[in-house]
Amino acid sequence: MAVNLQLVPATAGKRLGAAVIDWLPPLTVLVLTLTVGFAGITRTRNGQYITYDTASLVLFGSIGLGLTLVYLFVVMGIEARTGKTPGNLLMGIRSADNDGYAPGAGAVFLRGLFTGAGMLVALLAAVLVVVFKWFGPALFILAPLLLAGAAWAVLVVVSNTWDRNGRLRGWQDKAAKALVFDVKAGRDPITTGGIQGPYSFAPLDLPPVQQVLSPVAGIPAASPPVQPSPPVQPSPPVQAPSQTSPSQTMPYTAPGSFAPPSAAPPGTSAAAGGPAGASVPMRGAQHHVDDDVERTQVRPQAGGPAPVAVLRIRLDDGRDFQLDRSVLVGRNPVGQSGEQHAQLLAVDDPGRSISKTHLHLLTDGAGIWVTDRNSTNGSAVTTPNGARTPLAPGVPTFVTPGSSVHFGDRTFYLGQA
Repeated sequence: MAVNLQLVPATAGKRLGAAVIDWLPPLTVLVLTLTVGFAGITRTRNGQYITYDTASLVLFGSIGLGLTLVYLFVVMGIEARTGKTPGNLLMGIRSADNDGYAPGAGAVFLRGLFTGAGMLVALLAAVLVVVFKWFGPALFILAPLLLAGAAWAVLVVVSNTWDRNGRLRGWQDKAAKALVFDVKAGRDPITTGGIQGPYSFAPLDLPPVQQVLSPVAGIPAASPPVQPSPPVQPSPPVQAPSQTSPSQTMPYTAPGSFAPPSAAPPGTSAAAGGPAGASVPMRGAQHHVDDDVERTQVRPQAGGPAPVAVLRIRLDDGRDFQLDRSVLVGRNPVGQSGEQHAQLLAVDDPGRSISKTHLHLLTDGAGIWVTDRNSTNGSAVTTPNGARTPLAPGVPTFVTPGSSVHFGDRTFYLGQA
């Protein structure tokens, strides 16, 4: 199946769905613990003084606040590195930075701060209620603030609806210089190379990969047709005016046919009519195969066809692989259209110096054709005599056994089994 390589901005509905899923667990825990805490407050009167026992509020409020903070830090950490949250996963969206990579902790924090500003105000009001013991009007203070905070958060989440640039960014995205993409309708830039596409893992202006025809034909090409030698024009009959009568002239021969052998007329010399029984070269005579040296056939060797060499590569980490006809090499190679049956050779690269699909190898009897898939850090070949040649992106290069191919920070050696 073809892969959609386009980037699709997340809709306001998916953003809101993901936000509700992300906020629901911590808000539920916080509301329940605060409700239990407020319900456990006791009031005692001592003369003219009223004393409030807030031990239950402090205990349950601390538990709820602690669990909420742990949840937020864990979710923010995961989103900073991968663009994923529980809501993002369920709704099929990913948050990213301005270049399409993982957003980072700073962007995630700013987005969360901007979106949850109203809820932070309500939380600060709850702290003031406890400190100043405004328990009587607490409900009338906190309830409107919580509703206003929730309304503000929803408004911010769906604010990309009013973005004139294709509804690409919301208010929180502009503040944090972030983006949110729909990875079900389009591709995930975090795992396929950022804004520049699936062939680059660096924010560079790289040209798109061009489809290159295989330099090794699947069927041997037919030899060009051999042009026949120009036909020999028939020589006109030679007559001896003084010795040959009109009735003794040579009979007419149609083009493309042979004249029947006949004896030379009496008195005809060899120079005039040739020796007796000699045929005159006619138009359309067939070309002899021995006249064409290019068509010499190779005699098959005794004992059957020569064995075909098995090509293998040995990576610089010591691993050895036997090559199929078509091989894709990279950090996590993926075939294009028509390459579903290619051998996928994943190479570990902690330094991320090689691209996801870095090289395409096409085996031939005498070597391999190596094509650099417009990788970020390029590729090169070192021949057995020590000459090193960079590979042009998208151009197949023939590599013989005994050579080494360098891609990113990794190398493999081509040999025969």
